[in-house]
Amino acid sequence: MFDEIFDVIVIGAGHAGCEAASASARLGAETALVTINLDLIGQMSCNPAIGGIAKGHVVREIDALGGVMGRVIDRTGIQFRLLNRSRGPAVRSPRAQADRGLYRTEMRRVLESTSGLHLRQGEVVSLIVANREVIGVNMRDSRRFGAKAVVIATGTFLNGTIHTGDKTFSAGRAGEPASIDLAEDLKRLGFPVGRLKTGTPPRLDGRTIDWDAFEPQPADDEPVPFSFSTDSIEQPQIKCHIGYTTKAVHDAIRANLGRSPLYSGKIKGIGPRYCPSIEDKVVKFAEKDRHQLFLEPEGHHTNEVYLNGFSTSLPSEVQQDLLRMIAGFEQVRIIRPGYAIEYDFVDPRELIPTMATSRLRGLYLAGQINGTTGYEEAGCQGLLAGINAANSVSGRPEFVLRRDEAYIGVLADDLIRHGVDEPYRLFTSRAEARLLLRHDNADRRLSPKGREIGLVGDTDWERFNAKRDRIARLRDAMESTRFKRSSSEYQAVTSLLGVDLGDAFTLSGLVLRPGVTKGLIRRLLPSEISAEASDPEIDSAFADSLYSGYVEKQAAAIRRVDGHDSLRVPEGLDFGNIGGLSNEMIERLERARPGDFGQVRRIPGLTPVALSTVLVHLTGLAANASSKN
Repeated sequence: MFDEIFDVIVIGAGHAGCEAASASARLGAETALVTINLDLIGQMSCNPAIGGIAKGHVVREIDALGGVMGRVIDRTGIQFRLLNRSRGPAVRSPRAQADRGLYRTEMRRVLESTSGLHLRQGEVVSLIVANREVIGVNMRDSRRFGAKAVVIATGTFLNGTIHTGDKTFSAGRAGEPASIDLAEDLKRLGFPVGRLKTGTPPRLDGRTIDWDAFEPQPADDEPVPFSFSTDSIEQPQIKCHIGYTTKAVHDAIRANLGRSPLYSGKIKGIGPRYCPSIEDKVVKFAEKDRHQLFLEPEGHHTNEVYLNGFSTSLPSEVQQDLLRMIAGFEQVRIIRPGYAIEYDFVDPRELIPTMATSRLRGLYLAGQINGTTGYEEAGCQGLLAGINAANSVSGRPEFVLRRDEAYIGVLADDLIRHGVDEPYRLFTSRAEARLLLRHDNADRRLSPKGREIGLVGDTDWERFNAKRDRIARLRDAMESTRFKRSSSEYQAVTSLLGVDLGDAFTLSGLVLRPGVTKGLIRRLLPSEISAEASDPEIDSAFADSLYSGYVEKQAAAIRRVDGHDSLRVPEGLDFGNIGGLSNEMIERLERARPGDFGQVRRIPGLTPVALSTVLVHLTGLAANASSKN
């Protein structure tokens, strides 16, 4: 009946598929990774970068659990930067520009060296189902592969349609065929399918750019790796550059809006709010005279430059004309025009927290098929799906993560409870427990779970335990090291900070004072503790002390939000009058018109901060009404 039989089949070799296949195989399941083109494993279809706000946290969590994304970007990144350095530790996030070709090559090398993982090229056209259970897949070339579990991680390929100006054609991404038959098969099987849209900017020939016209953006002097197993970044780092659009460019875009499929009505899918096209930016932010652009080289050995911030589906000749209106681009040439792509997604409310579908046994979905955006969001879903697909085959327990354990848990819960009405993107504001879910402590939160699952090997486990012990000693020293007013250290610190510190202070208490740095803490630590602790470890212990007083307050706020579902929302309430709500949150509330706070909590996309703000307002209204009665 079958040409080959595997334990698990993963369809698609993007970032979700790579994590799913790697995890499944390393957990002992004979796994096939099936993709239309094996030369494009781990392809970065859009921005050649990993990480960013909240996304960097997710990559750290993937690595802590034993995933591969962090290791691959550490070996192929060409510009590392820690974002939000000036803000609190909880919202700092690592990001790295990648060498696109090298990332793809390295990911394939990692997968090909994984025991039990088999690469197969071809297009899956349908699932083989018996008694509401998936038992295999049909290929376009007539092969049939059997499996006990299947993970679909098709990205934008499901019924994908590309738009550039008035040109529209079927494709999964530029130059590759769409997966039309599989999309239709999912509909035939009863899955509720919607339509989303995303886009990409033009790629430029770096030899035709006047680089002196743009502001250089160098890499960090001390790159922060993604993987906890990486000691240092060895490869050479590059500069990116920053530029801006102009009012003249905006006027020209407005004049050509009728040629944009986004505004001509050709595109029906909903696009990402947080990564709008340049047409959207000009229309929705009409008061702005310029928008920021990032010129990001795609590798050490290519002239191709990614123009971040200029996503567009305008005709290619219009794209060329617009760019040449920007200083530094007077002679620029486009290598690949930008385009928009529409694609099918499955309502993620079909899923359970393991990424398995409730409609068919043995079927798992991961990545953009669930309505998400981003390589990182896709990768963590793939990891969950791969772990659980392998566990289902072997009879091991299901693996899920709670919201208070990981950003991965936040994402999964958001998708399954609320679904999506636009492409989903993670932000730190989505996590109620974000003060605990820091990028620096992802290993302390999740590596024990990765070890229990079976993805964290002996070497990494020993490394983790040694680090955990050092941080424990460091925290103990910060709690116990105490300086009295009579000491020279006390006098030096009070002189430095310009404040009186009472009769004595501990290092854990000193952390809470403005102006205190990790360098000061290191100098005051006992010498043996200071000598063994790395800078990242001191950063982590510093953050533990900094946030210790807020954690219980945050937990109390969560409990408060969870206990007021019956609180009534007055009819006709103007949510725009609630101070502290963003325009996006107001828009979602006005559209839903909830009748009580329980309905407010079920509105897709409302952040924990917004929920708390609405609750405070409703509680005040209820108290006022009660006092009048």
